[in-house]
Amino acid sequence: MFKILKAEHLAENIILMDVEAKRVAKSCLPGQFIIVRLDEKGERIPLTIADYDREKGTVTIVFQPIGASTYQLADMKAGDSILDFVGPLGRPSELITGDLEEVKKKKILFVAGGVGTAPVYPQVKWLHEHGVDADVIVGAKTKSLIIMEDMMKKVAGNLYITTDDGSYGRNGMVTKVIEDLAAEGKHYDVCVSIGPMIMMKFCCLTTKKLGIPTIVSMNPIMVDGTGMCGACRLTVGDEVKFACVDGPEFDGHKINFDEAMKRQAMYKTEEGRALLRYKEGKTHHGGCGFCGGDK
Repeated sequence: MFKILKAEHLAENIILMDVEAKRVAKSCLPGQFIIVRLDEKGERIPLTIADYDREKGTVTIVFQPIGASTYQLADMKAGDSILDFVGPLGRPSELITGDLEEVKKKKILFVAGGVGTAPVYPQVKWLHEHGVDADVIVGAKTKSLIIMEDMMKKVAGNLYITTDDGSYGRNGMVTKVIEDLAAEGKHYDVCVSIGPMIMMKFCCLTTKKLGIPTIVSMNPIMVDGTGMCGACRLTVGDEVKFACVDGPEFDGHKINFDEAMKRQAMYKTEEGRALLRYKEGKTHHGGCGFCGGDK
């Protein structure tokens, strides 16, 4: 059992929890995720790691309830326990595992949308601790949905807040801020974008126009976290990949976002899942080692 040490609302329908998970905290890195199972009959819930403390043995998760299991998790309080807290899973960020001296030479921009601020934070924090200051854009529909602002201020080189309705920070979507920074003479060697699928799509369209290589995290499309369900199948260039076993980070300029969003919508219905299995055959799954989808 894994004890919840802290549970708090960051914003409307957005919850942060610190969970005691010493083995996960000891080995996890920014960009990876964990799988939560609340009880023996509970479904598997993949959640990106939002922070960790190796000394205290804690891992921080931030999530927005959208189904029965995540609403059940949201109702839990400090002192309650979770049956399974498995990880770390997925590949760490390339900025974290790459040559640090080369990373220090880069001008890096992070673009976070909504709950995507949570997985951006540990990457920016790690870079800051290793002498790399990255600029960060945090966007949300309105002021009340901006999260982790104070935490991000402490680790970002420059923090730009923007809201769609202009109620806080700059006025407009994150893509407008990217264009404004470019117009102001800012140069970036790489962009990391994490947030809703539609946001990442238009972020990539913008950065491609500006010639900025862009990494995106496809954790929003993960379901079971092992590659066996086929939910997070996507096309990257001319290759079939699975977000949970091959990612969750990929070259955003190579992703077929329209296909991924269409699959995500189809996967929500039983009929849609059956059709996807029929059309995609052996490549529907990946990573389980048996179906051949990982070949």
